[in-house]
Amino acid sequence: MAFKKKLEEKTLDVDASMQGSLIFRDPVNLRINGKFEGTLETKGNLTIGQAAMVTADIVGDNIIIGGRIKGKITAKERLTLLPTSIIEGDIFPAKLNIAEGAVLEGRCSMLHDFLNAQELAKYLEVDLNSIMDWANSGKMPGNKEGSEWRFERKAIDSWVASGKIER
Repeated sequence: MAFKKKLEEKTLDVDASMQGSLIFRDPVNLRINGKFEGTLETKGNLTIGQAAMVTADIVGDNIIIGGRIKGKITAKERLTLLPTSIIEGDIFPAKLNIAEGAVLEGRCSMLHDFLNAQELAKYLEVDLNSIMDWANSGKMPGNKEGSEWRFERKAIDSWVASGKIER
């Protein structure tokens, strides 16, 4: 309950034209109603309003889309496409809810709770050798099952958020 109240206090409603990178390290309720171009990384809830036009790569926890988006969308918890949404680009949701009338022009690849080394390299957008080096040296959280590494996505997300990743 205290977490919910804290999240409600951090609400940002943007009805403007913006360009650049927005990164929120703490959970927020962010609503974009205008134009946005660039990159967007959020924790908490992101809502793209019906009138919004966004050209961006987006990474977030819970994303609700009612407007138009061009770009790659990664939703670590849930992606909801409302009837008025138009997506041009690839989506990578952990869970997906698509309302009748929503338009998706692109590919959808569901995020899995556990990833192998190749999937993790693609997820983090780094080369496979870096993943193997980090895993074998113990710098990255993972479990070795036989000769194969398995990585829990939530543990990796926490590891990345802690700033321990070396690119």
